[in-house]
Amino acid sequence: MDLKISFPGGARVDAEYKGFLVRTDQPVKAGGNNAAPAPFDYFVASIGTCAGIYVLNFLKQRGLSTEGVRVTVTTVREPGRVGLAEIVTRVGLPASFPHKYRNAIQRAVDLCTVKQQILNPPRFTTVVHIDDMAAA
Repeated sequence: MDLKISFPGGARVDAEYKGFLVRTDQPVKAGGNNAAPAPFDYFVASIGTCAGIYVLNFLKQRGLSTEGVRVTVTTVREPGRVGLAEIVTRVGLPASFPHKYRNAIQRAVDLCTVKQQILNPPRFTTVVHIDDMAAA
């Protein structure tokens, strides 16, 4: 399925995918209006929400409550390095959480498809072409 990109003005770049419109903008310091998350923000959010889905499914399958469960993603940058040096996902569990499931929930989170895709990256191909507007 294709993701279609549009340029609605300023530093905004939007994506249409599976019937959803994903709006992005740049921070003011990067020439945008900070009217929406930057594309990199969605990258980090996808890691956290993916971990959250795996936590949620783990809890549902065992009839456990989400009450008091937290997922936090912390990004670590190093000076002089482009991008992130480390991504830390923390799963906070309430004291009442069954001890027998603590290691299993960590293993479940590690199965997150976004994380797995990063660990096993796809081949990236860029194709630039001139559209023949006369044929349209």
